[in-house]
Amino acid sequence: MSVEITTLPSGLRIVTDSMPHLATASLGVWIGAGSRHERANEHGLSHLLEHMAFKGTRRRSARDIAEEIESAGGDLNAATSTEHTSYFAHVLAGDAPLALDILADILTESTFDQGELEREKGVILQEIGAVEDTPDDLVFDMFGATAFPDQPIGRPILGTKEQVSAFGRDAIGSFLDTHYHSGATVIAAAGAVTHAAIRDEAFERFAGLPVHTRSPIHAEASYAGGDTRLKRRLEQAHIVIGFKGVPYWDADFYAIQVFANIVGGGMSSRLFQEVREARGLAYAIHAFHWGYSDVGLFGFYAATGAKDVAELIPVAIDCLGEAACSLGDAELRRAKAQMKVSLLAALESPAARAEQIARQLIAFGRVLTLEEITAKIDALDVGQIRRAGARILRSVPTVAAIGPVAKVPTQDRVASRLRGI
Repeated sequence: MSVEITTLPSGLRIVTDSMPHLATASLGVWIGAGSRHERANEHGLSHLLEHMAFKGTRRRSARDIAEEIESAGGDLNAATSTEHTSYFAHVLAGDAPLALDILADILTESTFDQGELEREKGVILQEIGAVEDTPDDLVFDMFGATAFPDQPIGRPILGTKEQVSAFGRDAIGSFLDTHYHSGATVIAAAGAVTHAAIRDEAFERFAGLPVHTRSPIHAEASYAGGDTRLKRRLEQAHIVIGFKGVPYWDADFYAIQVFANIVGGGMSSRLFQEVREARGLAYAIHAFHWGYSDVGLFGFYAATGAKDVAELIPVAIDCLGEAACSLGDAELRRAKAQMKVSLLAALESPAARAEQIARQLIAFGRVLTLEEITAKIDALDVGQIRRAGARILRSVPTVAAIGPVAKVPTQDRVASRLRGI
């Protein structure tokens, strides 16, 4: 890797990874603030701000922005997550200055035109409606809200229809002033770029970014667990059962990532083999572990017909418990190999690489090397994976379900089935 980092006097950080064999570049701006940085009356504001960034600046209309980047063959997009917001572009190598100019323009010179604001709020209301009509998305919103009740980290990123409808320009400006500043911002680029060129362009074009060195502050997460279900007339029950995971800096983080892979990360995983292949109880089932800055969430998702719910959940819970007691060397080797392939695949994609180095710089204050990450994975043994799996399965369960949910076991039933782990 050829990662280079510069921190400007303003606190703005620029990180690049040159991939000279490529003809394109991916670059973007990552802000260390997302939905969990919102106050109760700001729920959904970070996502709305992300949408509004493309709706016109003092120099460019919304149409100008779209036409200018696409006339160069590039594309422009953005994303809001729980702890970050990102704005990024993919262009030919020679158009990196254009991409940075547009990104700087939308982040420092947006006008937030009232007409555009009303139209975009309508778009987001449609987006919220789409989630409500998509049970495999909605169940994860229910899961987060139950795991972290009445907390920003547990709230859906999109917000609610009522709050989004009520937001005005003043609310957007206040959130922007509080969270969008040099100390919370990373500019990342990967592909056919040189560090000096990106650094110099960023220094010039992002001079209008407010100068603060403080990091965005959010409330500490408090995992509670719980049980929530929504009865709907659907062909399938959509179920997420989870437990308290660990933050990305925790000593057990990689062990739990491997545990999640072993129990539900692929076609050879225990959940897939037992629930789908051996018993035919579900078409879709997978496990996950999400690490945040101060907490994590581990769990599995499954979708199945009403008649199979009563059998599927105990079988799946037993798969988790048995893995914490009996997973073996062959499973560990497969999981390690899969994780390494994922890491290497990210190195081959400039977009994935730019996102990776930006997020690592925000999270750790540095970029982790491939050798460092693979060494941590290679050092794991069966005993560590079992202990890490048992650690999370001892936490209070969270159960979320939508559809024909009458036979979904309660939180207490799930906990009792894992007693003794």
